[in-house]
Amino acid sequence: MNFDELIDRRGTHSAKWDMMEPMFGVSPEDGIPMWVADMDFRPPASVTRELQAMIDHGVFGYFGDDSAYKAAIDWWMSTRHGWHVEPEWIFTTHGLVNGTALCIHTWSQKGDGVVLFTPVYHVFAKIIKAAGRTVTECPLAFRDGRYEMDFEDAAKRLTGNEKMVVISSPHNPGGRCWSDAELKALGDFCKAHDLLLISDEIHCDLVFPGQTHVPAINALPDMLDRLVMMTAPTKTFNIAGAHNGNVIIPDPALREAFGETMMALGMSPGSFGLRMETAAYSPEGAAWVDELMVYLDGNRQLFDEAVNRIPGLRSMPLEATYLAWVDFSGTGMDSAEVIRRIETEARIAVNHGSTFGTGGETFMRFNIATPRAHVQEAVSRLAAAFGDLQ
Repeated sequence: MNFDELIDRRGTHSAKWDMMEPMFGVSPEDGIPMWVADMDFRPPASVTRELQAMIDHGVFGYFGDDSAYKAAIDWWMSTRHGWHVEPEWIFTTHGLVNGTALCIHTWSQKGDGVVLFTPVYHVFAKIIKAAGRTVTECPLAFRDGRYEMDFEDAAKRLTGNEKMVVISSPHNPGGRCWSDAELKALGDFCKAHDLLLISDEIHCDLVFPGQTHVPAINALPDMLDRLVMMTAPTKTFNIAGAHNGNVIIPDPALREAFGETMMALGMSPGSFGLRMETAAYSPEGAAWVDELMVYLDGNRQLFDEAVNRIPGLRSMPLEATYLAWVDFSGTGMDSAEVIRRIETEARIAVNHGSTFGTGGETFMRFNIATPRAHVQEAVSRLAAAFGDLQ
């Protein structure tokens, strides 16, 4: 796989490229999109072959017999992450934003609270509020350059009206791999306050050397009656347009309730996403991910070293994901000036940290899953845009 290949995505209905000008004022003609979490790489050949086979066949009817699909999910989670998935545990949703929304509708009512450890994936708060629920923000503690969950502080913030916790594991945007001990402490917190745990593990495959992703189900085997696992191939293999996600529920009572919600909404998956996921969760897909992580690790090192040389900027060390989280507080600038320099002077589109909730105000999120030439150009532009600080 040639991850250095420069693929022109402009004019292809790419949200990442074609929407950066209306959203950020950065032209795709000379701008660098480092915002939305998709990669500028082709997926494994196994995925494109499967799609080509569908096109060559030429008939696109309803999908039937998902046994191979569910077996591929179990094979992937068993071999890559050490947990076994029974076929009946798996629900296929229209991506994991949809999966999260379905969880909110299944296990809470309007006015109920949902706990988020912030800063965290910004869409969580959007869908919680859109559903008429409230967000209980529990800021992460920032210790020794990385985030930790502060359960003593979180307990003080609860109103008693919360029904669930939604976590990002590995954490987006901080890149933390939560440890077994941290997840066990989270489980104790959920049991003490009668909360369901929704664990979004969409970035579980994107883990850097020396780090380990611990699936919540492995850390919390005694808590299956209040645990919902969410996984997807979309971030791992750059097939986000397939909108294929899996809500995996071991507990029968929780499974029945979630199934009723899906039935009430008339939901069923599309054949393209199912076949793409089956092809991706394979030995060929595994080899591709292994190569990808070596390449992303090179991008990570290049980005961090260059950014950390700029006075006032500090990139949080990434344990997982391809989303660098950069603190600009050391510049002494307000967020408007930081944004102006990044978007107008450097011509880079990034996610604004304030959208991730309390604790994200001085940060910006940069997507480094792009050919290295783009990363090199981006850090050169940042150095120039903040050059007066050097």
